[in-house]
Amino acid sequence: MKNSYHLLSRRRFLQLAAASSTSLAFGGVGAYPLAAPNGVATNKDWHQGELKHLIPLVNHHQMLIKTSFEKPLDFTPMLRVDDKMIMGKRTDTLGRFWQFFVTDLQADQQYELQLTNTSKETITDSWPLKTFPAPDAEPESLRIFAFTCAGGNEDVAFPDGTHFFQSLAVRQALFKRGLSFNPDVVISNGDHIYWDQRSAFMRPDHKPEFREPWLKAFEEYGYMDRDKPVLGTENESILTGIVDAQIADLYGVTFRSVPVFMLTDDHDMFENDDATEDLITLPPDPHMLDSARTTQSLYYPEFLPDDTRPVKLSGSNNADRLSGLSENFGTLRYGSLFEGLLYDTKRFSTIDGANAQVIPLEAEHWLAQRNASDDVQHLAHIPSTPIGWSAGKWGEWYPDVLQANGKLGKQTPKPYWPEGWWLQHQRILTSIHKQTDRAPVIMSGDLHAFSCGKIRTSGELDFSDNPINTMCVGTVGSSDPVFASWYRKVGPQIPTDMELENLFPPLEKNGFSIIDVTPEKITVNMFAWRQPESVDAIETMEPFFSYDIARPKGNAKA
Repeated sequence: MKNSYHLLSRRRFLQLAAASSTSLAFGGVGAYPLAAPNGVATNKDWHQGELKHLIPLVNHHQMLIKTSFEKPLDFTPMLRVDDKMIMGKRTDTLGRFWQFFVTDLQADQQYELQLTNTSKETITDSWPLKTFPAPDAEPESLRIFAFTCAGGNEDVAFPDGTHFFQSLAVRQALFKRGLSFNPDVVISNGDHIYWDQRSAFMRPDHKPEFREPWLKAFEEYGYMDRDKPVLGTENESILTGIVDAQIADLYGVTFRSVPVFMLTDDHDMFENDDATEDLITLPPDPHMLDSARTTQSLYYPEFLPDDTRPVKLSGSNNADRLSGLSENFGTLRYGSLFEGLLYDTKRFSTIDGANAQVIPLEAEHWLAQRNASDDVQHLAHIPSTPIGWSAGKWGEWYPDVLQANGKLGKQTPKPYWPEGWWLQHQRILTSIHKQTDRAPVIMSGDLHAFSCGKIRTSGELDFSDNPINTMCVGTVGSSDPVFASWYRKVGPQIPTDMELENLFPPLEKNGFSIIDVTPEKITVNMFAWRQPESVDAIETMEPFFSYDIARPKGNAKA
């Protein structure tokens, strides 16, 4: 198997772009129009009325769309899909939030959608949305726009003006640049929300100057009562105020024509993965689960059914959700070309020693079954916790923690960390490595950095005959205090028990990855930006790194 990669100089980027009007330059970025279809990259000329936000998801025959309005509606909104009318389903108690589930659609077909009232009077302009190819179809290409950690309230800041998170303007500029490459799908991998209700204040290493900005923010938005349900109590308005500022105000209607897979992680349960003498946040308690499930129900789509994913997976097919949906385990199936396996590594964590699990055993079995499948040309694991790097966090697969020498290591044990997490990590990597007819690939979230490498050994496991390609796709929302080197006093490092070839040193910058899939290969282009670079520079941002992952010779489609 051949992998190729390079850091792109500006001169080389311009040479390739100039030569690529009809061919795929460095994975195809230069071959696509630098504007999303139907003006999706800009909302200036699209009438949205009182619609506040809209996030869609599709598979090859269904659509699930989550919406909110500026104020509660006194009628039931309708969604026109070509000539079909779909009645909205209210998801809150007041009538601001509505979802639309559309079934019996044709594969690989673009539909015209429009929101109306019950009298079919239009609420918004129309917009296009296309279904994916059928699982047995043979599309020639797929383009993915991938990022992580888009959440955070832009106003949380230290007295000196240092903000914890990038402004909405910066994040939206990054979105616009990513959409300019006309992706077929978006993957937003975890941490859509940062609002740690206890861990922001209870960690012993959080000094008063760290807590003060959060105390101010909580006083502004209010404190949820942990003994009451979210919906139907005062908690509902507090939660929607918090989340409006981090999801609805950020995403708006920008992605109305691009399906968005939104995978959950620890902060989406309104806590960090922390373990101290006073607070252990995993497994999540009922209030954390209620907050996370309510946020998803209101703001972004659950994962649509897939014939190869068991309906009985934890967090799936729940009685208070539409039949067949999964809240934490998703499948991005794009014909027979690509399958992405998305899995939340926090929601179902257990901490009972060697028996501890990051994901439930039935989910681990699902991953292994898909690794052993032969019905798709490329398959990628998309976990919410990074595989291949550590920042010394408690909720990682790895025992590494910051040592007295300023580096990560195992000399001082990580408190409350269970060995079972590593044991499951080893089983999953063994299963991934067994793939020989396609390249083993992992695309992780959570880490506030770009990284890319090849896992050659992990503990006693030797993968040198078929190294596992792994990467972290870039963070949208992080500002200085959220990067590991600032917050944890150490940047991302290779875990002690792994041998990993870093293709470049982990880079703590904002940005995203554009991932092109063809029958022959997967090409990753990474785009990075960080102050003091100007926000205007985002509009013409170029990839700093390009990486080809070829299918094993003889298996790529001729």
